[in-house]
Amino acid sequence: MNKVILIVLDGLNARTAHTYMGFLEHLIENKQCAAYTVKAELPTQSRPLYEVIQTGVPTYLNGIVSNGTVKRSKEASVFQLAKAAGLQTGAASYHWVSELYNKAPFDPLTDRIQLDTEHAIQNGLFYFEDHYPDNHLMADGAYLIREKQTDYTLIHSMNIDDIGHKFGSQSKEYVQAAVTIDAILSNYLMDWLDKGYQVVVTADHGMNEYCTHNGITDDERKVPLYLFSEQVAAGDYRETVVPQLQMAPLLCHLLGIGKSAAMQELTFI
Repeated sequence: MNKVILIVLDGLNARTAHTYMGFLEHLIENKQCAAYTVKAELPTQSRPLYEVIQTGVPTYLNGIVSNGTVKRSKEASVFQLAKAAGLQTGAASYHWVSELYNKAPFDPLTDRIQLDTEHAIQNGLFYFEDHYPDNHLMADGAYLIREKQTDYTLIHSMNIDDIGHKFGSQSKEYVQAAVTIDAILSNYLMDWLDKGYQVVVTADHGMNEYCTHNGITDDERKVPLYLFSEQVAAGDYRETVVPQLQMAPLLCHLLGIGKSAAMQELTFI
């Protein structure tokens, strides 16, 4: 079964993940997953990096240059490729993802729930407040997986990023937000794995001590990558730094679908 759940923890830097997310670290210690470090593309802003993760095309080519770029993607996304291959797609995510792959601009009155559509994201539950609770979000994603039988599912959390912008990456609040989602994930992850799903946990970008992200520091660019798949040998490979442009071809590989011509060849697994 080539079903993939992609969990993007917005704003989570690798240092915090590797130090404080004890459940995921437990799974590394017990060789239940493969762990890498990803180097995010520039600029380290959310909307451009959502596009990088889904298309494998760098910002200067894909045209999604800032968080203020509100338009549909012109590139072939993993959502589009999966749908063309006959798979069911879904996303429980921030509304910018809807704007990239379904409808732009987003209208909260009509676009919050998009189920059984012909869009690239066929089943979407989209939120539009950065503090939308992570436990609600995970329940939204679990609904799509359970009720809509989605083959490729994005679950995209904003709470760590929201807290990072308020308190910075060196704060107890930022650590607590990471600890919270680690505990929430523990309630879902093992069940999904037992049912044969492949799970990818990563982030778009990190966060710095000044409550922002856009630059080149390790806290902004280095993010975690946890891979749960029988197609990937379990182990701690965090000394290996993976370019974020590898994420889209990785997702296509795990799904068993062809990558786009614009994506890199997969090289790190």
